[in-house]
Amino acid sequence: MAKQHSTTESPLPAAHSLAAEVADLRLLLGQRDAEIATMRDEAARAAARQHTFLALLVRELRNPLAPVSLANTMLAKLPEPSAGLLNVHAVIHRQVQHLSHLLDELLDAASLNDGTMTLARSPAPLVALLRRALQTVQVRILERHQQLQLDMPEELTVHADPARLAQAFANLLVNASRYTADGGIIRMAARAHEGRAVVTVADNGAGMAPEVLAAMFDLFTQGARAPARAEGGLGVGLNVARNIVELHGGKIVGASDGPGRGSVFTVSLPLWSGADGTAAAAGRAAPPSRRILLVEDNLDANDTLGQLLLAEGHSVTAAYDGIAGLSLARTQVFDVLICDINLPGLDGYELITQLRRTAGAHIPFAIAISGYARPDNRTRAIAAGFGQYVVKPLDIDALLALVASEAVTRFIAAAGNAR
Repeated sequence: MAKQHSTTESPLPAAHSLAAEVADLRLLLGQRDAEIATMRDEAARAAARQHTFLALLVRELRNPLAPVSLANTMLAKLPEPSAGLLNVHAVIHRQVQHLSHLLDELLDAASLNDGTMTLARSPAPLVALLRRALQTVQVRILERHQQLQLDMPEELTVHADPARLAQAFANLLVNASRYTADGGIIRMAARAHEGRAVVTVADNGAGMAPEVLAAMFDLFTQGARAPARAEGGLGVGLNVARNIVELHGGKIVGASDGPGRGSVFTVSLPLWSGADGTAAAAGRAAPPSRRILLVEDNLDANDTLGQLLLAEGHSVTAAYDGIAGLSLARTQVFDVLICDINLPGLDGYELITQLRRTAGAHIPFAIAISGYARPDNRTRAIAAGFGQYVVKPLDIDALLALVASEAVTRFIAAAGNAR
């Protein structure tokens, strides 16, 4: 008898299999989404750690630069300095400025890339910004006997943060000089085009290969270095320049016909349509004498800055920690407080906060000095009660000018009238 075969099968086996595959895929996608979210969180934490590390690194490197810079300033102020001494002073000054510039670039790059940099914009003549940028790199260009060709009309005005936009153009000029041979040519030109200011920085230097062009604005990216070039760089200058230009509503592009054929960078910015932002400078009175309380825990920095202030005709009382500084501020009369932020015992923020809360104790104008250059540090200092925030290494001429300024005189006069 022949065997009978059953034809009964489970219903829709393909549908069950497909449903299982879909469920597995959904589970896999959920796992991938969770992994991506975790990776994003880790990347954000890593970026935050990197920024914190960079800020700390810059501050720790700036702190020893401050007394070096101040001591070097005193070298030039010695009576009848010899030619050799002045040469040593010039060398130290250049190297301090170079290191300070590298530190500023690091912190600026971090601030720009995490969106914490803020601008103080006002109408500004474009030619003044370009000349300010040129002053930054003039010594470098002269030392390398490079030819600088300029075409800068006077009438263009932009709405800009003058210091930041000048920094962007200086970075472009530094880049052009760095990758152009001694005796090479650098051209800077500005013109108006369809309601925008267009600035070009061109050179006949090393040029760029296509793969370099594609990544030229990325952080820590550099072109090929000439074997004879002694100076280095961090590879952040073009990134900083691009981000500053974009913060101003502008655009920057770079082009090159290839290695050995030079480069051209073109910046386009909106023209300011309002009134001209320039104003005549007012005449200055003779520098007044201030009663200054200097609070700085670095002994060398305190001593050298104190001597420089004394040489300008000011009276100086020194304190080396926050507690001693606050005690002096409460018991003596001063016109100006110059106070480091990172102090032992009581930091600068707390010192000024407590001083402003103390009845009968008042210093009309307070200047914070710090190795941190982040905008939030500046904002916190101003909110606590400081009138100005100065980053180390100090520009001593700018600090002395601030102390003797008419603005500070008005603060002192107002405080006197209120008593």
